[in-house]
Amino acid sequence: MAFHPVIPILRSFDEGKAREFYLDWLGFKFDFEHRFEPGTPLYMQVSRGSCVLHLSEHHGDGSPGACVRILVHDLEAFHAELQSRPYKSYRPGLQNQEWGTREMVVQDGASNRLIFYRDLK
Repeated sequence: MAFHPVIPILRSFDEGKAREFYLDWLGFKFDFEHRFEPGTPLYMQVSRGSCVLHLSEHHGDGSPGACVRILVHDLEAFHAELQSRPYKSYRPGLQNQEWGTREMVVQDGASNRLIFYRDLK
């Protein structure tokens, strides 16, 4: 029996803002999109390395305000990358947590929180 990485489905409300946040700022790449017909809600996949996220405008495909944790071994380099292209005055910091991780938290337009982290060990 083998278990594989999960692919979270995050709620999205605005295609333009989602693309700007995930693709332009966070540096994810666009993998695919699906619509049942023109003008219907968007369902798309973005990825960066082995991190895969699904973003959905469909009612019921996830609740706004979800939270996911994403392991990034070189968190400081990712943080520096984001600092080099600020997102509308959004400048996240790094915080060491008492449970032994360093974290950077960002929030998208649907209030989904992405916690990028690495172990301090």
